[in-house]
Amino acid sequence: MPTVMKPAKPSLLKRLLLGGLAALALSSTAHAWWESDWTMRKKITLDASSTGVAIADATGVVPVLVRLHAGNFQFALAKEDGSDLRFVADDDKTLLPFHIERYDPLLNEAFVWVRSPELKAGGKTSFWLYYGNTGPKAVKVEDTKGTYDANTVLVYHFSERGQPAYDFTVSGNNSGNIGTLAEGSMIGGGLRLDGKSDLIVQPSPSLVWADGAAMTWSAWIKFTAPQTNAVVFSRWDGGNAFLIGVDKGAPFVEVTRNNTTQRSAPGAPIAANAWRHLAVTASGSTLTLMVDGEPYAKLNAALPALNSPLFIGGDGPLGAVEGAGERANFSGELDELEISKIARTSGVLKLAAISQAGGDEAGKLLVVGEDEHPTDPLAWLKGGYFGIIISSLTVDGWVVIGLLAVMSVISWLVMVAKGSYLNAIAKGNALFMKEWVHISTDLTVMDEADADKVQSLGGRVTAAELKAMRNTPLYRIYHIGSEEIRKRVAVGRTGGKVVSARSIQAIRASLDGGLVREIQKLNRQMVLLTIAISGGPFLGLLGTVVGVMITFAAVAAAGEVNVNAIAPGIAAALLATVAGLGVAIPALFGYNYLVTRVKETTSDMHVFIDEFVTKMAEFYSEEAHKERTLTRAPFAPSEPR
Repeated sequence: MPTVMKPAKPSLLKRLLLGGLAALALSSTAHAWWESDWTMRKKITLDASSTGVAIADATGVVPVLVRLHAGNFQFALAKEDGSDLRFVADDDKTLLPFHIERYDPLLNEAFVWVRSPELKAGGKTSFWLYYGNTGPKAVKVEDTKGTYDANTVLVYHFSERGQPAYDFTVSGNNSGNIGTLAEGSMIGGGLRLDGKSDLIVQPSPSLVWADGAAMTWSAWIKFTAPQTNAVVFSRWDGGNAFLIGVDKGAPFVEVTRNNTTQRSAPGAPIAANAWRHLAVTASGSTLTLMVDGEPYAKLNAALPALNSPLFIGGDGPLGAVEGAGERANFSGELDELEISKIARTSGVLKLAAISQAGGDEAGKLLVVGEDEHPTDPLAWLKGGYFGIIISSLTVDGWVVIGLLAVMSVISWLVMVAKGSYLNAIAKGNALFMKEWVHISTDLTVMDEADADKVQSLGGRVTAAELKAMRNTPLYRIYHIGSEEIRKRVAVGRTGGKVVSARSIQAIRASLDGGLVREIQKLNRQMVLLTIAISGGPFLGLLGTVVGVMITFAAVAAAGEVNVNAIAPGIAAALLATVAGLGVAIPALFGYNYLVTRVKETTSDMHVFIDEFVTKMAEFYSEEAHKERTLTRAPFAPSEPR
């Protein structure tokens, strides 16, 4: 029957190496993280199905307002100007356009407009806010124009000081005059209207309204006292006009076509001194007026053809239109004016009204999650100065550091495995020597003891202890001596077991051979530590020299000396030397410690061999046997010659 060979059991070093590689692979794929230079992130969820909101038709890509405050954001961990803010889609790859309207770390307040991912009707949409990077990569990447889609033709935040209102869309419809800034308005700054003046926007191709065109107008308004026929927004062109206003607290929309005016029916008045979201959509032959995202009034009229200036907060020369009636400029505040060339759905307008208003409903709609930290334990190394050094490493530097990393892993595995092995040997040797002192007659008795019949050793050791004893260098040397005694022992004249002087010398030679093999086993793989100690610094120095050469070659090719260009390259080159020392220093300490332990074990084996030979000379001689016989039976007759 053929012999079946069992597969060799992997060594401790191999098992540790495979385990370390497996753990490294698992840790690198356990959690996704957009960029390791950013140390904090939080999930933001738009929940259109939340209780009390239920926005079913809010679909597509829309800009949303993210309010940051001390309760949901750690301003102390971000840059003072918020330049490290990044918004990433739920896939942790796609960057979302955004811009900051206000960022005040002293007041712990920020208003950030983010172009959301594709909204799902009545569902949840999530994205990530990353921050916490104070390194050089954290520069401003705001995209004001990309925050809004191509159908949005005018957006005013009214956050400018002493400047005309700035249009945040690609259309560039800035106002023609400067309005009065209102601090602490609905969202950041606002426009204060005194009932006398208005803000004028000049006509442009993006603001042309064809007859019956689609359109959406929205803004936040607040008035201190009800007014009669107060005009919030107006346009006129010949006999055509479009007007949005508030009459005694009741919002209205009014259209004049060929000098014939139509106005929406009055609804319930809205309260003074409170911000309300006002919106008007034009679709076909219907104009819909909405307050806080809810339908308020409808007007069966189409949008007239207009290509004229826009008046915010007044009627301009609208009084010249026949039948327009007496008007008054709006007195109060206005914020977040937005005009689109399509009719936005009621769900989108309701989402805007709720999310921008703040409060409990906004908290249910826009949920800002808890802070999360990167799972990479070395992420902190990639920011700040370390980030500059690592990003400046050349290919040769990475190759050298990679080789040094392999050397470091191997040296640490050798030190751990060898230290564990020496600890096990020390415990086993101590058990063996404790039992060895009880052997006084037959030196082979410990080698003959069965692990299941430990009573042959007087019951002083357990089966586990006997097994531990037999896995030590002392026992293996003892086993060699026991085998040699069995082969060379003879019966003396007195009937006892005798080993001749020549045989003792031969057994001593066998023991010395076993000692050499055990010393070789103890020193196995120690050469890897000596390679790490001597080779690590030289390999690191090689990487540094090559890196410095490449840096100066790049300076020579550029033809000019720039400290800012040289410093990162030299710092990165020196990292190779640091890595080499990082490999050599632990290996040096570990090597010296292990060598000391090996020497102690070797000394124990030398001492044991001397004791074994001494006991063998005492117990296996004619004189020793005769003396033991006389001691056991002092009155026995003399043996015949």
